[in-house]
Amino acid sequence: MNDANYWLENNEKYLTIVLEWLRLRLQKMAGEQVSDTEIEQAHATMAEVAATEPYPALVSLSRRFGLSQFEQKVLLLCAGMELDTRIASLCAKAQNDSKSPYPTFALALSLFNEPAWDVVSPERPLRYWRLIEINQVGSQPLITSAIKAEERIVNYLKGLNYLDDRLASLVMPVETSVGILPPSQETIVETIIDHLKQANSATHLPIIELLGSDSSSKELIASHTATVFGLQLYRLPSGLLPTPAAELETFLRLWQRESILMPIAIYLDAKEQENSTNKTSASPLNRFLSRYHNLLFLDTYEPTQLNRTSVSFDITKPTAPEQQAAWTNILDTSTNPESPALLASQFNLNLSTIHKNAQLVFNQNITDKNELHTNLWNACLVSTRPQLDNLAQRIDTKATWDDIVLPSEETNLLHQIASQVKQRRQVYENWGFQRRMNRGMGISALFAGESGTGKTMAAEVIAKSLQLNLYRVDLSAVVSKYIGETEKNLRKLFDAAENGGAILFFDEADALFGKRSEVKDSHDRYANIEINYLLQRIESYQGLAILATNMKSSLDTAFLRRLRFIINFPFPGKLERKRMWQKVFPQETPVESLDLERLARLNLTGGSIHNIAINAAFLAAMEGKAVTMQSVLTAARTEFRKLERPINEADFAVI
Repeated sequence: MNDANYWLENNEKYLTIVLEWLRLRLQKMAGEQVSDTEIEQAHATMAEVAATEPYPALVSLSRRFGLSQFEQKVLLLCAGMELDTRIASLCAKAQNDSKSPYPTFALALSLFNEPAWDVVSPERPLRYWRLIEINQVGSQPLITSAIKAEERIVNYLKGLNYLDDRLASLVMPVETSVGILPPSQETIVETIIDHLKQANSATHLPIIELLGSDSSSKELIASHTATVFGLQLYRLPSGLLPTPAAELETFLRLWQRESILMPIAIYLDAKEQENSTNKTSASPLNRFLSRYHNLLFLDTYEPTQLNRTSVSFDITKPTAPEQQAAWTNILDTSTNPESPALLASQFNLNLSTIHKNAQLVFNQNITDKNELHTNLWNACLVSTRPQLDNLAQRIDTKATWDDIVLPSEETNLLHQIASQVKQRRQVYENWGFQRRMNRGMGISALFAGESGTGKTMAAEVIAKSLQLNLYRVDLSAVVSKYIGETEKNLRKLFDAAENGGAILFFDEADALFGKRSEVKDSHDRYANIEINYLLQRIESYQGLAILATNMKSSLDTAFLRRLRFIINFPFPGKLERKRMWQKVFPQETPVESLDLERLARLNLTGGSIHNIAINAAFLAAMEGKAVTMQSVLTAARTEFRKLERPINEADFAVI
């Protein structure tokens, strides 16, 4: 027989004995024929079983909550109503009240030896820990009000120990399939354990603050820590904390009670508190933290002003070598030895995401090593998308190196950018540059030139060649009129992009990276603070950030100094325009007798040439014909009018 079954049998035996003893006491008080010897024998047997380890639930509960012998008997009296159907009638008979089968404090004071009047105090365990419920109607005295045991407590006494259903609907158990932590995170777990062991003799445990943006790694660290102490970790979003003070107090008592009844710990997700306008000491979160004294992990971006002792830890994802080691342990490197290094160099993922992506691809039963790597790469791209989709607009990249037309020098610079992204791990880690650099390990580039000269297409080409997501930063979603909000939005944006698989494209960058101004009022001061934050963040950003502007002179010179590449997109010459006209129509488009030399003489950018080609195709489709010089010149004339350019009718006449 295993220990659990043995305890259940022993607990059931104990309940049978104590309920028999309780019935005998009630029968005697009700005037029935019961001898003192029967009561004493039942009491002696009850005491004998109670002293047997593992202790029965009632004895264990009494020890944990510090119940006196009299309070333990009161709780038994209340729970007996639910455990033995005969108790109710005996209570009514003992109280000479057939209409009220529930026991009262008055009955308990008369029924048991050594009564204590403080049992009714809200500071004593029975009421403080909500072990019993009191039904006090109107002006009825407390001493004669009906009392009963809480359902959760009755179930515990029966051996059914599960989380209170009022709390279970608000939390989720933190489960992890990751077995061994990387050394950097294992060190943090060991440090946390040392702090908790040192504080174990104290009245209150310190709050363990886990700082940073990677909640998955935080949960992993918290879960491993809780496991060492034999605790099950539950995650609770701080937004679910009740706001009314009375409800919060009940909620707090229930959680503290559960942590006494069960081996549990709380993982409180308070990141949403960053955006809350209620950050005072009277907020539900701060009130909860100031009064909850058991093991608690607090998930937040930055240290919180707390009214009690806390220990803060900066939590980051595993280092690049640790991520590579994780990929190596999961993958069969004999089939594709380069995959772990390639994946770790581009994607900054936590262990949970690495395991999830690998399992997703393994379920596809792929045998080809190249296909396996491609699917792993795509899985990593998909896993990083949700973090950015709410902050920026993803561009579906279609342009390739064959589609873009630029002078050779600018084209070579674009190839250099793509090559540096690919070779970052080789240069920074393998060749030692990372040991000499604290920041600036990302790649930033400025694309400057008139509208339509190919800046966005160039960003697409790079993203397409690197097989990375390209995100255009939506300034309306980033810039806020509220002080400090712009910096928070930018931090979320950069943090999400650094997870890998993303290139940030700041279109019209002069609107965000403009020159700092002379401080004349508070608005100027906070605007300059935003620019200063951007200066620091763009330099510490470890991915590829592309800034595009048609007003290079409007950018702050401090940004220009921090950019690794500055590429000027010139207005295309005749030779470049001819190449654009050669490539602008897809192979499927029916085209007849286009004079490319004549079209190249039209002084237009690549963007305008693209617009003309589309409009000409629609004109031809409406006429049911192929694209001809007539349709192209007609569309070109419309484009010139749109651009408010002078029109020489001879230029648009079909010869």
